[in-house]
Amino acid sequence: MSTLGKLSILMLLSTTVWALSLSDISNTDATSGLKEALSQGASKAIGSLGKDGGFLGNPKVKIPLPGALAKGEKMLRMAGMGKQADELVVAMNRAAEAAVPEAKPLVASAIKSMTVEDAKNILTGGDDSVTQFFKRKTSAQLTEKFLPIVKKYTAQAGLAQKYDQLAGKGAQLGLVKQEDAQIDSYVTRSALDGLYKMIAAEEKSIRSNPMAAVGSMAQKVFGAMNQ
Repeated sequence: MSTLGKLSILMLLSTTVWALSLSDISNTDATSGLKEALSQGASKAIGSLGKDGGFLGNPKVKIPLPGALAKGEKMLRMAGMGKQADELVVAMNRAAEAAVPEAKPLVASAIKSMTVEDAKNILTGGDDSVTQFFKRKTSAQLTEKFLPIVKKYTAQAGLAQKYDQLAGKGAQLGLVKQEDAQIDSYVTRSALDGLYKMIAAEEKSIRSNPMAAVGSMAQKVFGAMNQ
């Protein structure tokens, strides 16, 4: 058979696969495909964030000073505290970058335990369906894992103490949310939010371009969703 003939058959087979609708795919295949896609997306998200500059160099997830402290940053600089503000922002983001790799086994476990109902909710849900799934499955455990690492990094050079004093006073005045008055809890929540945001972004990318998915089942499922 000529090369052209072989190519024609491959194109025909490809067209047949992508002509499937989601209703033509079994629950088992749909769940399997989604697991493939989420494993890929989660691995890429964790890999991109859990390195030097993962948070600090990414404006989508870079952790700023919280609330009114961020709004008042210009005043802080005018008062000669620009260096301290910069050091604090760097320390917060470095702490998040160090903590994120701890998410890998917990995220993998969440994906492995995914049920057919979980898969259905994600496949038919909105843009934040993946975020909501991982929040339900991993938020409490990741908070527990992240905190010790965050504390280690934010405590360096006395930055945690300086932040706590500044933010604690802001909380008393109603300028900073009480939950953000301690740097450890603020950075931990921000790190989790950044992780979920990047995982959701990876899923969105696969939804829009199924051929980018790793695994034939993932390509089949997300390809059917685009019909």
